[in-house]
Amino acid sequence: MKRGILKMIHKKCRNSIYPSSNVKRFTVPDEKVLWNTSFSEYCPVEYTSKVLQGKPWADPNIEDSNFQPKWNTVDITGKINRVSFVTLYSIDKNNCPLNPIGRTGIKGRGILGRWGPNHAADPIVTRWKRNKDKCVQMDKITNKPILQFVSIQRRDSGEWALPGGMVDPGEKVTATLLREFMEEAMNSLEKNQSELENAKQCMERFFERGEEIYKGYVDDPRNTDNAWMETIAFNFHDDSGDTFGNLSLEAGDDAKSVRWTDISDELILYANHKDFLLKSAEKHNAHW
Repeated sequence: MKRGILKMIHKKCRNSIYPSSNVKRFTVPDEKVLWNTSFSEYCPVEYTSKVLQGKPWADPNIEDSNFQPKWNTVDITGKINRVSFVTLYSIDKNNCPLNPIGRTGIKGRGILGRWGPNHAADPIVTRWKRNKDKCVQMDKITNKPILQFVSIQRRDSGEWALPGGMVDPGEKVTATLLREFMEEAMNSLEKNQSELENAKQCMERFFERGEEIYKGYVDDPRNTDNAWMETIAFNFHDDSGDTFGNLSLEAGDDAKSVRWTDISDELILYANHKDFLLKSAEKHNAHW
């Protein structure tokens, strides 16, 4: 992997206090991130949150004699996908998977449920920004149309992000994308049955027209040496604006706020979600 790419996708999960804790990461310079680079003084603290204990969606401790994960494969019995989108990952002497991008300054699982790759799905729902006459607005500098996306404000960090979430064992990614969008951006968990059915029917048709934008590692602040986030991001574009003209956004589940946000290079977002939006803007030849 080229060092420039490494620095781009492996930055937010280094040199900081681990989320939802007071645990400080061991400082890892850019030139020491790769596992095959000698770093004899590397001595990160091991941290796995007690919140994970006994949770049905979380792995047991690595020392548990009943825990026999099948690394780099899909566990047919438990329907748990332990295959990385990045590469075949290595296993250390303690039977712990190693982050394929390199050192993060902390061992264990942190607050992630799975050892190794934790798979998520991120829906990028876009539309053109329009004026009162419903004409598409153009940026005055680039003279390109302005694209907007549905963004949510995360409850845990307060950062703005895509309304994504974890893929459940055995769940199709398309189902995750729809479920997470409806829970976080449409507050589906609080709707009555009639409202839910109407919204779901509309969204199911809309979510049939998605296009994969990104599949790979996520520079997530929750990543550790032994557990990390990966995602598949799909773009769902409402070109005419008709789909969301009849639907309202409402924050729910893990989101405390939701809004349409203009896509541009000035965005500051959670993890490396901004990179996914750049790819979406390029796909639609929109302003960036």
